[in-house]
Amino acid sequence: MRRGKTEKEIPRKRRVDIRSYRSQAGPRAYVEDPRELSPDQKKNMLSAGVDPSQKGRSGTYIQMDHDVVHANSLYPGLEVMSSTQALKQYEWLDNYFWKLVPVDTDEFTGQARIQPHHGYFLRALPGVKAAYPLQACLFINDDNIIQNVHNIIIAEEGSDLQVITGCATASDVRRGLHIGISEFFVRKGARLTFTMIHDWAEDVSVRPRTAALVEEGGTFLSNYICLKPVKDLQMYPKAELVGRGAVARYNSMLFAHPGSHLDAGSRVILKAEGSRAEVVARAVSAGGDIIARGHLKGEAKGIKAHLECRGLMVAAKGLIHAIPELEGTVEGVELSHEAAVGRIARDEIEYLMARGLSQGEAQAAIVRGFLDTSIMGLPDPLQKEVDKAITVCEKEMF
Repeated sequence: MRRGKTEKEIPRKRRVDIRSYRSQAGPRAYVEDPRELSPDQKKNMLSAGVDPSQKGRSGTYIQMDHDVVHANSLYPGLEVMSSTQALKQYEWLDNYFWKLVPVDTDEFTGQARIQPHHGYFLRALPGVKAAYPLQACLFINDDNIIQNVHNIIIAEEGSDLQVITGCATASDVRRGLHIGISEFFVRKGARLTFTMIHDWAEDVSVRPRTAALVEEGGTFLSNYICLKPVKDLQMYPKAELVGRGAVARYNSMLFAHPGSHLDAGSRVILKAEGSRAEVVARAVSAGGDIIARGHLKGEAKGIKAHLECRGLMVAAKGLIHAIPELEGTVEGVELSHEAAVGRIARDEIEYLMARGLSQGEAQAAIVRGFLDTSIMGLPDPLQKEVDKAITVCEKEMF
């Protein structure tokens, strides 16, 4: 199995010592209505795309530290509950856990196996096509704790499921570690649109370990947005296209503030004839470091896949390192990539300043245009929700 860097291979100053975080957190009470949460909690959830009012949502899952504080489906045929509860309810679900993400991948998967803290289970029954997305929030409310979650999403045959996941912290949280194991199953002819927005505190380390399996005629769209400061992020999600005509598309938007280190990428393994994939990344460094990885592997004839990474430097310091990889193992594969890293042109700033913008406003306008969410190809209702979340982030981001 191909893996990203292990913790031992990461420079010492960025290594994560699991033992330095508290494994116990204060109990959190269940709430029947997410609007009952504190104003601070609701504000921070909104900035990560999770709306406590549930307006325009098909259901909601909220986990705070180690406890489930709300889980409810508002649409027939959609299931929303903790992964712990789902395991008790469905005997067959045990075969889904650790099927796509090996438990021995690294010390973080091992930690999540030894000391799990729930996680969400989201499922669309066969043929169900909800007009509005489900939303899930993984929230850290205690300082210096470790949160280990295991998430399962299943889009059954012929279904269409949209999911917004927001990860956030309380305003007084400074340090923490989030480990998220996520396994997604897209059945024959199903469609799963998964959008994740990260809004962590500046001294939080994040270790998602994610994989998806896409069957014949299935479509998996993954959108990742990280615009707020975070200490250290390391993720390399993988999709395996195992059915004829399966499709996967990964879109990432990364903004590295000073002191942030983002090591992010996406992999797609095309195993079936006629499968398609696209990996697109937009990376902006305002003084932090970004390693943007991408890997496409073609194992069947008649597949097509493209990898694209564009980086923008807006500060004298910082780093953007694009690492594209293409791998074909049979004849008849069509793989391509393009990558570019540059700075904002002075004449673009001067042009906008001549029309009344300050230098800071001109720079912000250029960066906002660079991070255009239209590349994600989202359904209109979901596009509006994502744009709304980015707007909330804009003042702090720029």
